[in-house]
Amino acid sequence: MKKPTGAVMAAGLILAILISNMGSFISDGRSLDELRSSVLRLHILADSDSARDQQLKLKVRDELLRSGLFNGAADLSEAEAIAAESLGDIERTAERVLRENGCGDKVTAELADVEFDERIYGDITMPAGRYRALRIKIGRAGGHNWWCVMYPPLCLPAACEAEDGGIDDDKDEEEKHFDAKELDILKHPKKYRVRFAIWDKMCSFFKDDTVQNDKNKEVP
Repeated sequence: MKKPTGAVMAAGLILAILISNMGSFISDGRSLDELRSSVLRLHILADSDSARDQQLKLKVRDELLRSGLFNGAADLSEAEAIAAESLGDIERTAERVLRENGCGDKVTAELADVEFDERIYGDITMPAGRYRALRIKIGRAGGHNWWCVMYPPLCLPAACEAEDGGIDDDKDEEEKHFDAKELDILKHPKKYRVRFAIWDKMCSFFKDDTVQNDKNKEVP
């Protein structure tokens, strides 16, 4: 008799969890999907991991955040529109900073769907997964990156020393943008890691199955 495969064991675990806690499991999964789709992340990749390239990355970050290019969005759609319209300005601003610091690297800015690991930002933890992001790639973009949440605007305290009220402003943005369930996900990640991993696995399984079925359809 064959031993059960990893896929069969995973399916069994998923089924057991679903049966025992179906309602809250689906509710949490939907909250995760909503959270991922409600933010725009800013992702800056250094040319390499050398001390100089990492320092240049932070100089680019600081200048871009000070420039005001990311300010004023009333909602996520507007934040994306501002980012899309500003790609050229972003590249020019970043390259100017590099040139002023003796670096000739090219900069590329783009809006893309990006897979992120779990990331900690201040007192919140963004779950792993695919997010919409403004990516700024310096040179070969082979070094450690810096990221934050561009919308809602949670970036400024990371770029400069917080003035009086700076951290509270950040918390105000969190509470204004995220509902109670999403805030619980962001602030208590350990509660959700296992079920989110299973949720993503389940969604991936059904997505792959749908794609395969579409491929198997006959073309008239």
